Amino acid sequence: MSATPVREASQMYKAVIASSIGNALEFYDLTLYLYFAVTISKLFFPTDNPTTSLLIALGSFGISYLMRPLGAIVLGLYADRAGRKPALMLSIMLMMVGTLMMVVMPSYESIGILASVGVLVARLIQGFSVGGEFGASTAFMVEHGPTRKGFFASFQFASQGLASVLAALSGVILSATLSADQIAAWGWRLPFAFGLLIGPVGLYIRRNITETPEFEASAETGEARSPVRDLFGQQWLNMLLATGLVATSTALNYMINYTPTYAAKQLGLPSWIGFLASFVGAVMLMTVAPLVGHWSDRVGRTPIMRIVVIAVFVLMIPAFALLISYPVLLVIVPVLALIGGLKASYSAALPALMAEIFPTRTRSTGMNISYNVGVTLFGGFAPFWIESLIAITHTPLAPSFFLMFAAGISLTCLVLFRRKFGLR
Repeated sequence: MSATPVREASQMYKAVIASSIGNALEFYDLTLYLYFAVTISKLFFPTDNPTTSLLIALGSFGISYLMRPLGAIVLGLYADRAGRKPALMLSIMLMMVGTLMMVVMPSYESIGILASVGVLVARLIQGFSVGGEFGASTAFMVEHGPTRKGFFASFQFASQGLASVLAALSGVILSATLSADQIAAWGWRLPFAFGLLIGPVGLYIRRNITETPEFEASAETGEARSPVRDLFGQQWLNMLLATGLVATSTALNYMINYTPTYAAKQLGLPSWIGFLASFVGAVMLMTVAPLVGHWSDRVGRTPIMRIVVIAVFVLMIPAFALLISYPVLLVIVPVLALIGGLKASYSAALPALMAEIFPTRTRSTGMNISYNVGVTLFGGFAPFWIESLIAITHTPLAPSFFLMFAAGISLTCLVLFRRKFGLR
């Protein structure tokens, strides 16, 4: 790899802050949809059966993730050709369009099926936008701090934790201050409106950052730029293994986001308890990820990730059994703190490991495709799979089965990954 100029420390941290803020704003809106899934299902996908309405709403959440691979390719190619900065600006502008649609969309009662279609279109736009976010923002962080890849790249998920914190806090405040009828009538729109208002802030910050030195050096050397052909012709195994590595990270993350729905529907708890538990899990992700990212620069990525997937196998069934037996605040909060800690520890090391196996010319596209295929399979449809597993098995333990399945895939890929690349 070509030598790249070394940026001042202040420039590195500015790049991380710019990527983190924009990334947090984008994932904030996605998380809100899941947190308010029960309300949205009644307003935009009404049926005679509440469970059917919820499944349709969660299914629309999952369908939006089918756009993520397309966004990953299109925006990833744009980032690998035009630069990380323009791709980051485009992705956040698209997200603002989708958010605006959610804020102003009339209910099914007002305009009928057009409301359902409108919400689905908004989800598809946002899915496309977020599809291009991971690769571009991670490449941006890693390429600005090549000597501390683990630490800088960990802010990819720390910023997602911040998004979940803001979304959960919104749910707690609304649940504590408004009645259920007020939330259903207009209150649920307020958090989306907040995201819309602060979106321009992220756009402004991204507009005023510099391109990464590694990308600039690559452009100056005239490296060949055919990312898709290189990826599918020469690096297809890299993408396949990277996709499997994403499984545990995204399954744990969407379990945290799904908690308000799970707590209300399966455990019969007040909605504010579910939001508070998710808030704790998100705080763990936001605070623990940078610490573990720094640690991974010292001890390596794969040892940390391997410990986490083994812990998922050992701890998930006992944790959910305890939660089901004692569905109270003093139990659900520690369980979500555990899940959040596992998610943070695994995810902190993940983006740097993925970045290290893709060269500069294919890095954004390769990470985008791998990450978004994994998220689509194990994240976007996770709430739908979990609800379906519960309906089939008739046990609220079903989420633990799903998490263990994802961990098994990631563990297999970690073993193969280390043998192929010899990376720590």
